Amino acid sequence: MSFAGSPDRVEARLVPEAGFELDTFRVAGLPRRPGPALLRALWLDARAPRACRRILEARRPDVVLGAGGYVAGPMVLAAARRGIPAAVTEADSVLGLANRLAARLARCVFLAYPIAGREGSKYRVVGRPVPARSQSVPREEARRFFELPAEGHALGVFGALAGARSLNEAAVEAFGASGPAVLHLCGERDYDELRGRVSRADYRLLPSTERFGAALGAVDLALARAGGTVWELAAAGTPAILVPYPHATGDHQTKNARYFERAGGAIVVPDDELALAPALVRELLADPARLASLGEAMQRAAKPKAAEEIAGELIALAGA
Repeated sequence: MSFAGSPDRVEARLVPEAGFELDTFRVAGLPRRPGPALLRALWLDARAPRACRRILEARRPDVVLGAGGYVAGPMVLAAARRGIPAAVTEADSVLGLANRLAARLARCVFLAYPIAGREGSKYRVVGRPVPARSQSVPREEARRFFELPAEGHALGVFGALAGARSLNEAAVEAFGASGPAVLHLCGERDYDELRGRVSRADYRLLPSTERFGAALGAVDLALARAGGTVWELAAAGTPAILVPYPHATGDHQTKNARYFERAGGAIVVPDDELALAPALVRELLADPARLASLGEAMQRAAKPKAAEEIAGELIALAGA
């Protein structure tokens, strides 16, 4: 197995760190406004399928999986031209532009959520694979790892990797001086500004962690955005207050969050109503029965076999 992607994106670091080979090619997303950046992106994107063809000629794969986004499109196109079966994955509740185009060429499309108009044998709703490092670990071990109190409730605050400013501000303002124990993964951008505003030992503020499974095991309730992390919360059975990022493409985070709210495992608070979240946190932590009910519903909504389903279908496509 090998990977292909852009030399300018995070895969250029993460794939080699994970011990896999990475072939790179230049490609760019299309800016929304006319200008030099758009012209450069069009030029790169026009050249990308040829670069992908060369990678395929060298690697000679039996099957290609596009993991979504503009990087995957040229590779799926090149695979289709060479008669190599291809599949694509969509991690959110809205099919992105690149995937809408790639889906026409793919033999199978793996959806995290049901999407209206995307039914039939080509489309499989499998959820989103959960990394091994995000598998929940026992509470006692998790609390010890993050130096949180062994007893009492703990709140997890999880934004995006880069940070979620409104969420970060609300959490520190509400709980920085008093309240339940908190494990707050604030992202790199806001860490230096926030850490001086936390004045108690049981509020653990960190930019990020490589052991997100331990973070899930340590907390009783999550206050989080509604990107890919929601599937990790579901797999761990972690009840959640979800605050969707309001500017996500196609408002997909709101759609993601509503899916888990309808399942009974989460409560959605719009970003412009974030001031309501601290009181809701206190209310839920004071109601063990409701918290347990939310957690059970969250776990029922999980799809822990997503990776196995995708792998099995890829093996079948390769064999065909």
